[in-house]
Amino acid sequence: EHCCSIPSLQMGETVPNIAKDMDTYSYQLPLGVTAGIAPFNFPAMIPLWMFPVAITCGNTSVIKPSERVPGATMLLMEMLNESGCPPGVVNVIHGAHDSVNFICDHPAIKAVSFVGSDQAGRYIYERAGRNGKRVQSNMGAKNHGVIMADANKENTLNQLAGAAFGAAGQRCMALSTAVFVGEANNWLADLAERAKKLKVNAGHVPGTDLGPVISPQAKQRIHNLVESGIKDGAKCILDGRNIKVDGYEKGNFIGPTILTGVKPNMKCYTEEIFGPVLVCLSVDTVDEAIELINNNPYGNGTAIFTTNGATARKFVNEIDVGQVGVNVPIPVPLPMFSFTGSRGSFLGDHHFYGKQGVKFYTQTKTVTQLWRETDVSHTKAAVAMPTLK
Repeated sequence: EHCCSIPSLQMGETVPNIAKDMDTYSYQLPLGVTAGIAPFNFPAMIPLWMFPVAITCGNTSVIKPSERVPGATMLLMEMLNESGCPPGVVNVIHGAHDSVNFICDHPAIKAVSFVGSDQAGRYIYERAGRNGKRVQSNMGAKNHGVIMADANKENTLNQLAGAAFGAAGQRCMALSTAVFVGEANNWLADLAERAKKLKVNAGHVPGTDLGPVISPQAKQRIHNLVESGIKDGAKCILDGRNIKVDGYEKGNFIGPTILTGVKPNMKCYTEEIFGPVLVCLSVDTVDEAIELINNNPYGNGTAIFTTNGATARKFVNEIDVGQVGVNVPIPVPLPMFSFTGSRGSFLGDHHFYGKQGVKFYTQTKTVTQLWRETDVSHTKAAVAMPTLK
């Protein structure tokens, strides 16, 4: 729906008579061939951040889905074909490192969109940038939720559990870090009780709240980060590492896990866990919470839970994070806005979708033209016989 409105967003600008007999106007032109490199965790949604905006701006698109979950992108391509999109407008290549290097190096590709890990994002940004391509790179995150003691307790705890453990924590906007301010620390036991009630099972089973993580390697990494937190002095008040799911005993399942007493220097805090693990820190004031978040290198998203408008306003104004929720745990904007993660979570100049997405997939041509009024051939029809003057 958003992309259907792009003609209005793609309109140029005009200033007539900027000087005598002179006009200046600009318009947005497509770049040509663009490319998108998508992650495993949202195999349909992320490609839809990329190729619809690219092609409605007049470009063609090459999409490389994650090699772990290519099926969703292929289903999108089937639907695109059924819609009447001409062959060759959107193209799919599969693979891993070689395919990424091909996209970064091919001279015909003018722009690259990427969503994924820090390591891959920095590599793609640097390699594609060296080849003169524009790049938008959404990378890692450590999203904090600040819980004030005046917040609506029931609503806050429910939202916190859902945002921390939904999708098994495998989303860049997961609320993976909770900062409890003052007396809100007394809510930790109630939070653990809510998390215990979440159902862990295969994703296709009705009623499932958490599915498995993506791979055995991811499961082991999450286990290791939880264990490192415990060794560093954190307390594990809910441990989901040994969960067993009937019928899927060898599955990559991890239940909701909560670490409390976490400190900013612990590895479980400094690294993105990307699993169903909530790390909890305690501070005395909202000022300390703001300082904690601003000192973290990531800037993808954050949220505050409070019933005090002045507290919320102070948080919004002073926090250095690209996407902020007030009583909204995962503040991902709708497509008419842009996904505006910042600092260590993003590399590039223009963000995904919205007005910034249109700017990313187009280039501006500005024309200044001079047509002298004295050069007009006829100012009115001549009906008289020619005379000698």
